[in-house]
Amino acid sequence: MTLPIFSPPEDPGPRFFNLLQKVGFHNKISEKIENNNSITHGTTIVAIRYSDGVLMAGDRRATSGHLISHKTMEKVFPADAFSGVGISGAAGPAMEMVKLFQLQLEHYEKVEGSPLSLEGKANQLSLMLKGNFPAAMQGLGVIPIFAGYEEKTEQGRLFQFDITGGRYEEKDFVSTGSGSLHASTVVKLRHSSSVGLSGAIDIALEALLEASEEDSATGGPDLLRGIFPVVAKIDSNGFERISDEELESRTEIMVQNISERGNSQT
Repeated sequence: MTLPIFSPPEDPGPRFFNLLQKVGFHNKISEKIENNNSITHGTTIVAIRYSDGVLMAGDRRATSGHLISHKTMEKVFPADAFSGVGISGAAGPAMEMVKLFQLQLEHYEKVEGSPLSLEGKANQLSLMLKGNFPAAMQGLGVIPIFAGYEEKTEQGRLFQFDITGGRYEEKDFVSTGSGSLHASTVVKLRHSSSVGLSGAIDIALEALLEASEEDSATGGPDLLRGIFPVVAKIDSNGFERISDEELESRTEIMVQNISERGNSQT
């Protein structure tokens, strides 16, 4: 095998991806990954700021192409005692990234004797996304949401990211994943600066329910199978997951209210 030789006008330059494209491998690799339905993807994540902290919620569905591969996947995890991370995108790399992120935060706290600031945690996650960019270009993208409680200001903070590692802080709420457009619309209409924990939970459940109605990759609360989103609050008491029993009770009331509204309109 010999190296390809290009004339000056056709020289792909120093970029490796340009070389692959010139010799025809780039498109073959992209097509192979796009047509590979065995890659598991997870969506949808919502994070809401409320009066005492932040709330994170993620649906439980994971898809492989047009198939539902998992119905009980967890997408919201504690990053440390006072922060959490939610994942969407390629499930395998996303979960490995979360484990490494948790380990790095724990290692920093043990070495330095104090936890990393929320800004530092968000920056660390941004660097990890930048490191994953070559894999993202091959179809294994990861788009997380990071949220935490700032003890100094006694307020919650929200951060979203793009596939290149870009970090953006949001004031009130953020959503990512294939159902994010529909979920964020619900949150935008119902959220207020004075909303408390109870209201934030109801908003998150309704957002995921409405997203599941419009997006096939999003799974809403399922009373029949007893499958409910992973919902966790982060406040002065730290990261704490909301129980499935409470979510079931709230879902039943929400479904009943939606049904009554529908009947009243008819």
